[in-house]
Amino acid sequence: MALSCGIVGLPNVGKSTLFNCLTSAQAESANYPFCTIEPNVGIVDVPDHRLQALAEVVQPEKILPASIKFVDIAGLVKGASQGEGLGNKFLSHIRETDAICHVVRCFQDDNVVHVDTTIDPVRDVQTIETELILADMESCNKALERANKVARGQNAVAKKVASMCEALSKHLNDTHPARSFEFNQEDDDLVHAFRDMHLITAKPTLFVANVDEEGFSVESNPQLKSLLEFAQSRSDQTVTVCAKIEEEVAQLAPEERAEFLKELGLESSGLEKIIKAAFKLLSLQTYLTAGVKEVRAWTIHKGDKAPQAAGVIHTDFERGFIKVDVIWWEDFVKHKGESGCRAAGAIKLEGKDYTVKDGDVMHFKFNV
Repeated sequence: MALSCGIVGLPNVGKSTLFNCLTSAQAESANYPFCTIEPNVGIVDVPDHRLQALAEVVQPEKILPASIKFVDIAGLVKGASQGEGLGNKFLSHIRETDAICHVVRCFQDDNVVHVDTTIDPVRDVQTIETELILADMESCNKALERANKVARGQNAVAKKVASMCEALSKHLNDTHPARSFEFNQEDDDLVHAFRDMHLITAKPTLFVANVDEEGFSVESNPQLKSLLEFAQSRSDQTVTVCAKIEEEVAQLAPEERAEFLKELGLESSGLEKIIKAAFKLLSLQTYLTAGVKEVRAWTIHKGDKAPQAAGVIHTDFERGFIKVDVIWWEDFVKHKGESGCRAAGAIKLEGKDYTVKDGDVMHFKFNV
């Protein structure tokens, strides 16, 4: 499941630095606008301690974690929706992603220029969102024109789609992102029309507050405080990181990283928080398979049933699904594998209506 998260923000807020740390891809990072023109793409493993625990039981040939694709998109500026700063090109890159990771500068540094000269996180967020909303308004108005043309022929579906587009246009014009627009989600015609507009601000969004080494506390960092309050007022997620620290962590050997973070009073790296938050943002979860060839995490959407989960491995698994043995991962470790779980009565046999849980170890039975 190749799902992607686009990293956006104004120039010089730390996007490419964080991207480099996430992916070790060494995207160009410099102190001037638009140093990233073409988007850089990196596939990042999702940290999952459960895989190692399962691997210690079955001793597999390899371990395959879940992954997520990050796309580093060039810095947007005012006027991007009208093509300023190669804006149209950048906006097209954002449309292709499944979610948005919006990096916001929450630190002062006279050596790093800001496109608006001063640091104001909320203003910066609104600058980016205004451009994205303007682009969405254009898409919405085009959809409205098409629906109105069809509605002249007394087409009932076109009429209700036009009505939705009018309400959405007003919603966007009031500077609200499309993801907060409410309409009848039970109406398939409206759902399809909404999706067909490919609205950028309909994508789930995670704010990443980039602070300096001393800026993790809201008491000492008023810029962080203002961003957190803004995001909370809209029920948006926020992760706080320090790009400079992440650069240092990325250069350390894996066994040295935990100790370094501990010395700084941090439980985990900011990048690990971003990866997990992005995974959550996309409403994803993982189930696990464990055998001598591989221990693997498989990515599915929350709420997926057993046949859908089986289909991620192979379409034949879904088409010929019969039943599935389900073991909770902690039971798998506790009872030393599938045979031990069977002896302990820790295996459940489930059918097509079973809703998969994050952390299930699954063994599918199918016939085609």
